[in-house]
Amino acid sequence: MTWRLGDLTVRRIGFGAMRLPQRGTAFGPGAEPRDREQAIAVLRTAVELGVNHVDTAAFYFSATRSANELINSALAPYPDDLVVVTKVGPGRTPQGEWLPLATPGQLRGQVEENLRQLGRDHLDVVNLRVSGLDDVSAHFEALAELQRAGMVRHLGLSNVRPHHLDQAQRIAEVVCVQNSYGLGHHPEQDDFLGVCGERGIAFVPFFALAGANQEAGTSAQDDEVTGIAHARGASPAQIRLAWTLARGPHVLVIPGTGDPGHLRQNVEAGELVLTPEELTRLDAAHLNDG
Repeated sequence: MTWRLGDLTVRRIGFGAMRLPQRGTAFGPGAEPRDREQAIAVLRTAVELGVNHVDTAAFYFSATRSANELINSALAPYPDDLVVVTKVGPGRTPQGEWLPLATPGQLRGQVEENLRQLGRDHLDVVNLRVSGLDDVSAHFEALAELQRAGMVRHLGLSNVRPHHLDQAQRIAEVVCVQNSYGLGHHPEQDDFLGVCGERGIAFVPFFALAGANQEAGTSAQDDEVTGIAHARGASPAQIRLAWTLARGPHVLVIPGTGDPGHLRQNVEAGELVLTPEELTRLDAAHLNDG
């Protein structure tokens, strides 16, 4: 199960590094830093299991840990087939406070920071993470200029709406769209997922393991997932990942974890093929709970 990000081939189950720098909730001011050796071991195990798509960002850090630095320490010199995808736009102070979204002129500095932290001479894919922008043209043009300069190989978008994709595609090729999506989570993204498939663009859900009611307790969706997981001898997380992958061959997932056991389960979810009856049940729960 692979897809192409431009001229780069990635397996459809990748690894998200957001949770690596700390335990518990990302970006929490009091979050406990993750054990460094454990984080490095998880990254190396992911690659050993066949993962060749790692998602990160320079703003993924805790008080004493940086996701990019951990990736560099664990995986450099990088395997030839490893694709590291990062994102720019948001920024944080060294103390962890969020900064205003970067201006187009500030994006070069963010790209350079990712290059430095990752120890790369170019970035494989850079996603423009959008927050509060109605028009991304100026920002995407700034990234396209960095692409022409050889600092960036491919470009994508994160946290966007369909009109943002149209704006960006008028400027340069878009190889992926990264939006919050999963079973019972933002079903209004279904149409956009389809648009990306029609255009040959990877749709990369983040929070694919988050259900619609993750803060409110159990739901009909959770009951369906649990029932199917029990019958299949799988974990609920594996069922959620398998359902997400079944949405289309262009759909990639980037679940993140600091636990080696969960990592192995996530990768194994790629071998889990849901039956038409199971998909029908889950599709109904997706729409009813969303």
